[in-house]
Amino acid sequence: MTKLSVNINKIATIRNARGGNTPDVLKAATDIESFGADGITVHPRPDERHIRYSDVTGLKGLLATEFNIEGNPNNRFMDLVLSTRPAQVTLVPDAPDALTSSAGWDTKTHQDELTDIVTALKAAGIRTSIFVDPDPEMVRYAAKTGADRVELYTEPYASAYHADPDAAVRPFVQAALEAQKLGLDVNAGHDLSLVNLDFFLNHIPFVKEVSIGHQLICDALYLGLQETVKRYLAIAHKSR
Repeated sequence: MTKLSVNINKIATIRNARGGNTPDVLKAATDIESFGADGITVHPRPDERHIRYSDVTGLKGLLATEFNIEGNPNNRFMDLVLSTRPAQVTLVPDAPDALTSSAGWDTKTHQDELTDIVTALKAAGIRTSIFVDPDPEMVRYAAKTGADRVELYTEPYASAYHADPDAAVRPFVQAALEAQKLGLDVNAGHDLSLVNLDFFLNHIPFVKEVSIGHQLICDALYLGLQETVKRYLAIAHKSR
């Protein structure tokens, strides 16, 4: 069974557009848990344009499921996660002004830096995942850092899915098999949707977790949040 972690950044984006606390991000997170989600993901950025650092602090101790915090491990981010101690930290190489995540780590170039960060996180009892492109070499160097998992950046799969699903998924299968061979667990995320998720998981049934936010919230505009979570869970929890 693949776990579904719901990224609530877009809920925070709506709140921030008007100020105040509507919608209530913390309540949304606990509601999503009550709808059956296996975890909650947040990705605080330096400008706090969606999830705020105070949201992360507020979620600490509130959630009953796994808490996953994504982000670029600058000093402020590391202070946040080491004080919050979520179940998992996903290291993402975002530039400060990045609109959204657009590439995985060059784990070969940044091996020493990532090793130090992973060591610090694991010493705090935090499972660590490294965001990578579907490249077996990047997976191999991620394994050298001591990380527990890699998260495959799936936007290229989503973009190519409609034209040729088999070709789109092939590099992800290769990268996932390399991770499995090296003892790394596999997560996946970015633009996975009700349209392409089942095909992806049918080809990589050992994915531990998918983190889905933007597409899920877009679907929720039409289906409602509870029904949308239910439909994603039906795909993620499907026996394969």
